[in-house]
Amino acid sequence: MPTPDASTARTAIEAVYRNESRRVFATLVRLLGDFDVAEEALHDAFRAALEQWPQDGVPANPRAWLVSAGRFKAIDALRRRARFTSAEDHAEWIESIPDAARPPGSGEDIEDDRLRLIFTCCHPALPSDAQVALTLREVCGLTTEEIAQAFLLRPAALAQRIVRAKAKIRDARIPYQVPEADELRERLDAVLRVLYLVFNEGYSASSGDAVTRVDLSGEAIRLARLLADLLPDGEAFGLLGLMLLQESRRVARTSPDGELVRLDEQARSLWDHRQIAEGIACVERAFGVGTIGVYTLQAAIAATHAAAPHADETDWVRIVALYDLLLGADASPVVELNRAVAVAMRDGPQAGLALVEAILARGDLAGYHLAHAAKADLCLRLGRYDEARAAYARALALARQAPERRFLEQRLASLPA
Repeated sequence: MPTPDASTARTAIEAVYRNESRRVFATLVRLLGDFDVAEEALHDAFRAALEQWPQDGVPANPRAWLVSAGRFKAIDALRRRARFTSAEDHAEWIESIPDAARPPGSGEDIEDDRLRLIFTCCHPALPSDAQVALTLREVCGLTTEEIAQAFLLRPAALAQRIVRAKAKIRDARIPYQVPEADELRERLDAVLRVLYLVFNEGYSASSGDAVTRVDLSGEAIRLARLLADLLPDGEAFGLLGLMLLQESRRVARTSPDGELVRLDEQARSLWDHRQIAEGIACVERAFGVGTIGVYTLQAAIAATHAAAPHADETDWVRIVALYDLLLGADASPVVELNRAVAVAMRDGPQAGLALVEAILARGDLAGYHLAHAAKADLCLRLGRYDEARAAYARALALARQAPERRFLEQRLASLPA
């Protein structure tokens, strides 16, 4: 049976691993210059902590202790390899590792290290799908299996994607740094897009038993906040505002037994008004910075929903106007679908249904379950029950998330005969 001190130390190690491991990893990448070497050093550092902290006590700065331990463990491993292989590149590598004159992982470096890691994972030389996978793996710390499940891929295929991305970074000598000002705009767009995709997967999981994945949405918000703090930019503030406003509704989006609750039926008292206030402040700051982009416009739409005390007080005229601007900036079928739903709320279900049917007729969203669900809802409001039944059935056939499937099944069962 473990002693009280050993038990306390193990609890502390588990908490540090959960909260700090990816920060430690980011600094080790900077010090060691290689993803795989840094990952091995991270695990060696935590193994050392499991051996020493129960005896010596938890250090005052666990993060700095782990970075130092990981760095020394990595140097020892590289020296052993150099001794056995007589490889000059190992010797050069060891010489290139920065010394620890200043405690590695100190506060002034640590968040910059996280930012460097994000920009490295989102380098434009990497394919977009590899950027997302690498960010989730190396920045967020998700396992290959978790990422594969989230994006409906085979783990082996995803693992190869990550391996190729790391090889590209190594072979192309992609620098581990925040880009210079002349490159920042292009690189920042890629980072924002990846964080947006990570948040969306967390806010509305593409498959599985839960509507949301709090680990993903929470990590995306934390990284977006870091990005906005260190690189103030209108779209960075817009994306952070969008995430906060969407996340503010998370608790209200499901019933106590895990069933999906529509926006107009949510208990707005459950919304997180602290997040709403911060999100609206981000939107206001984004509008004051300069060029208005797609994330800021989406955040403004979310802020309009958040400002309505009740669903029937929503300013649909403003929302349609914002969707008009968004469609001009991002002419995607999903934006067009969302605008059609807003038009239905402003002008009536017949006007919205005409727009939704036109989108489906083009085939753009034929495989998107929410497009068929939107058509079904509008047909239901118009009393066209046979068409609603067919559209709900099509949406159900396409949906992969368990709560959404149960919601659609309930809608189908409630239709008049």
